[in-house]
Formats: sequence, structure tokens, C-alpha cells
Amino acid sequence: MSDAWLLRTGILVAGVVLIAAIYFFGRPRRKDQGRRLKPEERGGRTEPTLGAQIESELAEAPETGSDAVVQAEMELLDRAVGSTAAMAASEVGKRENDDFDKIVTLYIAAKAGNVLRGPDIVVAAEKAGLTYGHMNVFHRLVETHPERGPIFSVANIMKPGSFDMAQIQSLETPAIAFFLTLPAPVNALDAWEAMEPTARRMAELLDGVVLDESRNALGRQRISHLREELRTYDRQHEAPPITRSPRW
Repeated sequence: MSDAWLLRTGILVAGVVLIAAIYFFGRPRRKDQGRRLKPEERGGRTEPTLGAQIESELAEAPETGSDAVVQAEMELLDRAVGSTAAMAASEVGKRENDDFDKIVTLYIAAKAGNVLRGPDIVVAAEKAGLTYGHMNVFHRLVETHPERGPIFSVANIMKPGSFDMAQIQSLETPAIAFFLTLPAPVNALDAWEAMEPTARRMAELLDGVVLDESRNALGRQRISHLREELRTYDRQHEAPPITRSPRW
């Protein structure tokens, strides 16, 4: 009974976090978005806002892509959409069970005044080595054992959280979320070491910014704290040493 209660509580907390994130990123943009809010406007909280973390305006990037590069990107998108659409209802990336006791979350947010577009997300996910599958989201799988479930997953921050390949050309979202659900099919620290650079790579490809679970820019100090938390998690979940029976 106690284990079942803890599981329900963990699922409830994770759901609340996800709903809060969807609400934050899903609100329509306002002209004054990005300004520093007064304490009373933030419910008394004084942590930096998203607008204070990133550029207020995105400078126009010069057109550097040649026709060959554009064609290569289009071919990659066509291949990615074709292969991922075929797996939309698959079990690829499904966890072996629903038991978990910790979730580590990162976000890639569009810079101020911009959005992340569906075709760009698909191409970036393909280049970052992610697989589209269970629940219509992207997963990083154990290369030689995909049946073990996802090391981490990437979902749309907008409801319902999935990437509908039938509508991917028109999809726009302010952010995507990376979820590392523990226990994972690899050690917690190893899972983080796979997720963090993947988020950095996709942020580079999407011209976005990486945020931590509090929607602050992901900095060295937070990364150091997360690594220490995950080392502790791994130590606490190590298999107990096998003790040999004394010889008589």
C-alpha cells in the first residue's frame, strides 16, 4: 500500500510540473513579454524571468545556405518524416514499466519573438540521434538494446505534448521539453551525460536556448548540482554487494 501511494504521489507531482510548464510556455505572447516583472506580478517571486535570460530581440541572420544545402535539408526532412510517421503508433521508446522516482527536466525555448517550427524540430531530432516512437514523441534509446526503453524523451510543451506528423509542417511551439525519468536503462549520471549535450546540440540547430527545470538559463553551477544529485542517486541505487557464505 505504501509503495502504491508513493507511486501515485510521484505521478501526481510530475503531472503538476508538466501542466505548469505547458501553462507557462503555452500562454499567448504579449507585446511586453520579456520585460522584468514586478514582484506582485510574479506572485512575490523574485527569480529572473525568461525574458531576462535571453535576448529581447533576435537579430536577422544572414542567408548563408546554398541551394545544395537547402536541398540536403529537405531530403533529410522528407526521410525523417517518412520514417517517423510509420512509427507513430509503435511501441518504440516505451518504458518497461511505469515505476519512477525522479524526473530531470530541461527545456529548449525559442528566443524572444520567435517560435520553434515543426520541420526544424524533426530535422534537429534526426541529426541529434533521436528516434520518434511511443506517445508520438522523440526518444534517445540504448543503441544495442532499444527494448529497454528511453534514456530520455523529448516532448512538445504545448498540449497534448506530442508531435503530430500529419500536422508537422504547420506546427509551431515556444519550447520543447527533455525528460529524464529515473530509473533509466542506464545509470542516472550516464543518462544525464547523454541528455545535456543533446539538448545543447538541438538548441544550436534550432537557434534556441537551453533552460533548466525552473526556466532559468542552464549554467555551470546548476549543471554541477545536477551531476552531484545524479551521482548520489546512482550510489543509493547500486545493487548491494554479493556476500559469500563463510566456508566451514
